Amino acid sequence: MSSIEENPLKELVRQLLTELGENPTREGLKNTPQRVAESLRFLTSGQWANFDELVNGALFEDNYNEMVIVKDIDVFSLCEHHLLPFLGKCHVAYLPKGKIIGLSKIPRIVDAFCRRLQVQERLTTQIAECLNRVLQPEGVAVVVEALHLCMSMRGVEKQNSFTTTSAMTGCFKNDARTRSEFLSLIRATTGK
Repeated sequence: MSSIEENPLKELVRQLLTELGENPTREGLKNTPQRVAESLRFLTSGQWANFDELVNGALFEDNYNEMVIVKDIDVFSLCEHHLLPFLGKCHVAYLPKGKIIGLSKIPRIVDAFCRRLQVQERLTTQIAECLNRVLQPEGVAVVVEALHLCMSMRGVEKQNSFTTTSAMTGCFKNDARTRSEFLSLIRATTGK
């Protein structure tokens, strides 16, 4: 982003500091407006993601027809209600139907959806829908487990409350055995 594009955001951060009773010109805060502007631009950059470019042709025809799982993908996002982070793990599975994806693309897709103002429920569904569209597999399963700082630092102040969301399509939604296999495999990894 150019400095011209960042100036309005930088100025808003400076005004926010003033409204909070701070002096934005003091030594520790002098460069904070610029740092926060750059940070917010990065943390919301996923809203401009082009998923076709992100996948970048890393789809391959293959007859593999067993479950593919990428577990423990780090999740960091900003809650759209309080602009506070939520963080945790994402577990993604799909059952191929003639096509597989380069494994590194799955965490990239997760990251792109995380880098938006989000709610965990929508994040989970967006990941599943995107992989379903790109791969057209037998099914997709996504589970996100996250700690929300808006619950830990303010409001109910429950520091150890994790939220778990899931989104299932195809065989993961319609076949209890497939869903159970996925859930038992991610439990084995996460120790839950």
